[in-house]
Amino acid sequence: MQGASGSTESPFVSRDGFADRLVYAWVVYLLPIAAVFLSLLALNGWHEYEAKPQESPLVFRALADERRQWSHGEALLALQNAPAVIQQSTSLSTAPFWVRVDLPAGTTHPDWLEFPSRHANRVSCWLDDHWLGEADRQGTSGALRWLRAGFALAVPADAAGQSVLCRLESIGPARIGVLARSHQDAQAAAERHARGAGWLDGGLIVLGVFLFVTALISRNANYVLFSAWMLLNLRMAALSAGTDFQWLGQRVPGDWLSTMRLITLALYFTCTYALFRNFFRESLDRLGVTRGLSLLAWSCPPLLLLSVVLPFERYLPIIWAWTGFSVLLVCYYLIRILWLTRSQVAMWYGGSMAVTLFASLAEVLGASSGSGGITEVVNSVTAALFSGLLASLAVAAQMKEERDQRRDAQRRLQSTFEALPIGLFSATPKGQFTQTNPALVAMLGAPPPGSLGRWSNFFGQEAWDQLLREVGEQQIAQLELIGPGGRQFLVRATLASRVVEGLVQDVTEQNEANEKLRFMALNDPLTKVLNRRGVEAAMLDLQKQLPSDRRMAMGYLDLDRFKLLNDLYGHAAGDVVLQQVCARLRELLSKEMPMGRVGGDEFVILMPGVSMELACLIARGLLTAIGNQPYQVGDRAFQVRGSMGLVEIEADTAFKDAMSSADRACRVAKSQQSDGLVVFEHDDRQLEEMAAEMQLVARLAAGGDVEGLHLHMQPIMSLRQPHAALNFEVLLRMKDASGKPVPTGRLIAAGEQSGRMSMIDRWVLASTLAWMKRHKDQLIHTQFVCVNLSGASLNDERFIEAAFDMLQDYAEVAPLLCLEVTESVALHDLANTRRFIHQVRQFGARVALDDFGAGYTSFSYLKDLPGDLLKIDGSFIVNMNEHPANIAIVEAIVSLARNLGMKVIAEWAEDAATVETLAEIGVDYVQGFAIARSQDPDVLLGQASSAAFVTDPATRELVEQLQLRGTMPDFFVSGTRGKAA
Repeated sequence: MQGASGSTESPFVSRDGFADRLVYAWVVYLLPIAAVFLSLLALNGWHEYEAKPQESPLVFRALADERRQWSHGEALLALQNAPAVIQQSTSLSTAPFWVRVDLPAGTTHPDWLEFPSRHANRVSCWLDDHWLGEADRQGTSGALRWLRAGFALAVPADAAGQSVLCRLESIGPARIGVLARSHQDAQAAAERHARGAGWLDGGLIVLGVFLFVTALISRNANYVLFSAWMLLNLRMAALSAGTDFQWLGQRVPGDWLSTMRLITLALYFTCTYALFRNFFRESLDRLGVTRGLSLLAWSCPPLLLLSVVLPFERYLPIIWAWTGFSVLLVCYYLIRILWLTRSQVAMWYGGSMAVTLFASLAEVLGASSGSGGITEVVNSVTAALFSGLLASLAVAAQMKEERDQRRDAQRRLQSTFEALPIGLFSATPKGQFTQTNPALVAMLGAPPPGSLGRWSNFFGQEAWDQLLREVGEQQIAQLELIGPGGRQFLVRATLASRVVEGLVQDVTEQNEANEKLRFMALNDPLTKVLNRRGVEAAMLDLQKQLPSDRRMAMGYLDLDRFKLLNDLYGHAAGDVVLQQVCARLRELLSKEMPMGRVGGDEFVILMPGVSMELACLIARGLLTAIGNQPYQVGDRAFQVRGSMGLVEIEADTAFKDAMSSADRACRVAKSQQSDGLVVFEHDDRQLEEMAAEMQLVARLAAGGDVEGLHLHMQPIMSLRQPHAALNFEVLLRMKDASGKPVPTGRLIAAGEQSGRMSMIDRWVLASTLAWMKRHKDQLIHTQFVCVNLSGASLNDERFIEAAFDMLQDYAEVAPLLCLEVTESVALHDLANTRRFIHQVRQFGARVALDDFGAGYTSFSYLKDLPGDLLKIDGSFIVNMNEHPANIAIVEAIVSLARNLGMKVIAEWAEDAATVETLAEIGVDYVQGFAIARSQDPDVLLGQASSAAFVTDPATRELVEQLQLRGTMPDFFVSGTRGKAA
């Protein structure tokens, strides 16, 4: 049922009865006014209930015993010449004062002599030489008694015309006086004082308890602070009135009293600051007075500490001076706040604090000047109660403001509740609606408000039972339910005070939109099959269902020469073919086998729950279905075939690793002349090599130094004078953690995939130059040392800069270095390559063009590249004697290089016959297994020439013949070491 907004007005006001409204007006308005009027009339026009006790100040003589040495006889003699006074200030002195009171002769002497100072701590009295008694704050003896805040002496009946001598010890700003009282007046004064103390204690304690209860109800810590301030206000008023020696009718131990007074002063100062700061925090922050407030805040801990360690007479001047300054500062801030906020709460709080602060300031000024202060009980009670009254008005004003704020918030909440487009409801644990907003009524298609009834009318009892169970188990429950009209609703609910509060949101359109977005995120827009992200998600879901000892298959399909179809007939025709390919694949695959498009013409098929034998049959069926019939696009027909790689996947296989393995298998299938299918099973050697390469890629991609790298060197022999030079090429090698060699091809492939080839080349170049510098004296027969650079390094400006820095650092061995640049890399950016060669040759180093003839060679570019050496690709050298065309190509290259002033190196020479042919053609240098395999650097340094490594008898015989035949000097056209080889 739709609930109406509640009212905070009195129930009397909302009724129409005249009698009810009359009673309400009398109780709320007329009765308080009558009480106030009657109280004012009583205070100003009526007689007091009892007469005020009579007190007569007596003249006395007083002297301070600064040395504390006088006996009562010596004091009596000293007082003979002392002036007569009716009041004597101790000026904070703790020295005892001797007081002489001369009683009148006759029978009319007073019954009691009262010493009213609340700061008096001990009194001893004599009548001439007769001891009368002694009293302190812990007990009395003889004729001395406690009276009001001080002490009183019962005058003996035969004391007329004699002198009473008393010794008074005080702590604090004591003012010594003597009052004459009769028995009746003394008793009345004691009763009046006790009654005033009761008013003070009762009034302020009730206010403090009221504020504390208010704090508990409203959970407002400021009221607790104000309650503590009221209790301290009570103690300050008691201190001012001389009643602080008792608490709740119990006498405070005398040895505690002095310390408690000091601690009360410090706590009152601290609590007053805290109260002021907390109640006016926002206003003070707006005023920007943080420096002054910080000064007051940081003074509180020292004041509390000093109240414990300093004696009374030394602490009082400190607290007086600081209190005076603080009162003026707080009053200044208070005036600014009242002017700024014009708030009733601030006004009442300010008035309450101002009354107390000014009363305290008056007390301080009076005590410090000795002129008197608030000494009468009624004055102290009035100040304290008036301050408490103003504080109560402040609390009432603040409660009114909070009530008004709650009313405004309630009205705004009700407006929001009714206007919110989300359905809101409250219901009993039995599922009965108690409150709904119009949005829910419209959402559920129910009749007008007030007729919704039960939850089960719209969502069923089972849904309510489930919602009730979940709100009992967790703080907020959330369910998605099907409601009226088959629409989808999201329900969030919580249990509060045995009432189910919740919201209902129609998410039908949102779910449909989310489903479309999800489909777009996980599916290919052209073919509607999964995209790469969707394949990954599907694979992860299948892996979660896969037992740890089982595997599934992944097929990676690539359409052969599909790019040619796009280039010849356009992408529109290619898109139609792709859609038809997916349709054929889907016809053969079950719903449990997800497939997706991961590239332009690349697809992935997941086959869970099948053996590799069955997966192979399915893969071959898919390849047959793709290629057995042409694809019709308009009036054209296209024949498309595909290649597929099939791999096994375990439950913990990473998606990228699976894709990489399947892609590798597919590429192998495309490169082989087979049925278009290559299978990598779990223990397949190619798969193991692939995994090893992926691990190496990850290791290189992690950054940092790569362990296991080392150098080997392969000799390059001169065909003019084989024994004259020790030339070689630096080759990179690597060992894994177990010390086994890592294939160089795997290392290079991993470096290229990880983007770390520049780092590897930098390490090779730096290590080679450092090695050459260390062994410079042993390389006297060396003309050049070849180091191969990758294309990635030559396109990396940071590597280029680092390489030039290294050449400069190793300038003494740089002329021995020959940097090899692959022909395809050189042609990629001819201007950049020419600039690089020019800068390298400025350091005296050489440049060789590597793998010449392997690419799409154009001889014309050689005239633009001033290289020193030209290395013929090994594919022309291997078994060249069996292919006359290769011999002709090599002859042409040698002739061209010679005309351009370049030396020629032939690599991959594997037998003596090949070496002999190369020598006859005119090749300058030869490299290959026919000469030597790669050597450890230390082994290389043990020989004087490259020919020393030849072990084959036929080749050694040929080397000797070449050495004898060598009459033509071996010059380097561009090198600085142009000696004959």
